[in-house]
Formats: sequence, C-alpha cells, structure tokens
Amino acid sequence: MPELPEVETVRRGLLPVMEGQVIARADIRRPDLRWPLPDRMADRLTGKRVVTLRRRSKYILVDLSSDETLIIHLGMSGRMLISGQMQGAFHHDHPAPEKHDHVVLDMANGTRVTFNDARRFGAMDLAPTQAVESHWLLAALGPEPLGNAFDEDYLVDRLKGRRTPIKSALLDQRVVAGLGNIYVCEVLFRTGLSPKRIAGRIADARLRALVPAIRDVLSEAIEAGGSSLRDYRQTDGELGYFQHTFKVYDREGDPCTSPDCKGIIHRIVQSGRSSFYCPTCQR
Repeated sequence: MPELPEVETVRRGLLPVMEGQVIARADIRRPDLRWPLPDRMADRLTGKRVVTLRRRSKYILVDLSSDETLIIHLGMSGRMLISGQMQGAFHHDHPAPEKHDHVVLDMANGTRVTFNDARRFGAMDLAPTQAVESHWLLAALGPEPLGNAFDEDYLVDRLKGRRTPIKSALLDQRVVAGLGNIYVCEVLFRTGLSPKRIAGRIADARLRALVPAIRDVLSEAIEAGGSSLRDYRQTDGELGYFQHTFKVYDREGDPCTSPDCKGIIHRIVQSGRSSFYCPTCQR
C-alpha cells in the first residue's frame, strides 16, 4: 500500500493540473470501490473548481468551490493518471478507457485525471470541507510526521508505558499519521533500534532520536518520488526510486550495510507484517 511519501508524490504531481482548475466533467464508472461511492458523486464534482489540493496522512484531500472535500485513498493498487497535458518532457494523450478506470475527471484545461484501481481497495468520499477532519477516515489520526505538532516531547509522552513493540507503536496511525511498514523499518535501522523492543521500555534519548530520523527518511523518499513496489507509479507513469536506497527493507539474507558490521538482515513477522532488521546493529 502506498505510504506517505508515495501519496505526497502523487499530490505534487496532481497539483499543477488540478489546483485552481474546474472539473468540466466527472465520469463515475461504477457505484463502489472498497466502499460505496458517495451519492450523486458526478453531479457534486462537475462544474466545481479545485480550490486546494492537500494531503492528510495517506489521503489526498481535494477542497472544492462547493465547500465539499473529495477524500481519496489509493488503497493497494490505486493510481492517479494524468493525460492530455505536458508533464516535464512528456506529453500523454488521452488513452482509450481501460477496464479498471473507475473515476475519470476531465478538467476544463484539457487535462484528464483518471483513478485506476485493479483491486478496488481504494476509496473516495465527499465531506463538508469545514468538518472533513472529523470524517470517520480522518478523525482518529495522529499528527503529521513532517508537521510542527510531531516533535520529540510528543513522541516520548505518547509512547510512555506502551507495551507494544516499537515497530507496532510507530505503525499506529493514532500515534503518528502516514508511517507505513517500509519507512518504519528504515527508520529503526537508522536509529539502531530492534523492531522487537517494547516501546515503553526504550530510553527517552533513543525515542527522541526517532523524530529526526523519521523526518529524514520521509523527506528523502519524497525527493526520490517514493518507493515503487508492485503497483505504485507516479502520476506520469514513472517509477519511484527510493527502493534503491533501502538498507533493510526486503533485503532478507543480505549483509548489513553498516560499516564494520558482520550481521545479516533478518525478516520476522509482527502483527502479520514483515519486519526487516539487523540483529547485530539493532538492539
């Protein structure tokens, strides 16, 4: 599933072709994705101007001139594809409709934005803009890891007394929004923490070190266009490149990259998810 850097990369790709533009026509090609699509979705989108395009955790939020916000979640295989306008050195003509093109937005500037989702684990909904933070998909989310509300004092306080492994604690979207399996593995490697360590038993100084590491890993991943594993693509169809810099994720059996370390990357399963780490470096 795309994590924060992938969703932010998609948002940035959509920004120049959607923000400030009018949705001339919305074509909704099925009644549901992971859940039913909102009532009269096509009518509520058609003719509306995109005021702001923002992100909350792993959700893209499209604020409209109707004072409603379109909430988009990419799910496992959802992709936002742009055609009909130059993107960098590439021009993408409108392609013929594909089987899994479920929502198509024709913008007044000639651009087409298509939501394609083969597995239909993605989701869309419409909510009043002023109340969107209380929408059931967003209401329980913790602070943004790149925002001012997420700092060292907050994380130490939030993890105090937690009896869950630090890997699980950082994946808890109520603690911090947007972190996923890939980037938590990389953050724990950079800070030398085993994913098995109990969060509430980690010294405050080591918990504090997680905050700059989280910011650095996410920022580097965004600059690289995210990580392309399986289905993820940027809006112009290009791959992300951060996967080429992974230190531990998906590297089971490889030698550790830390200088002078003789360890081997291990894989364990925690709460149904794979954790990759070096038992020699990470304690």
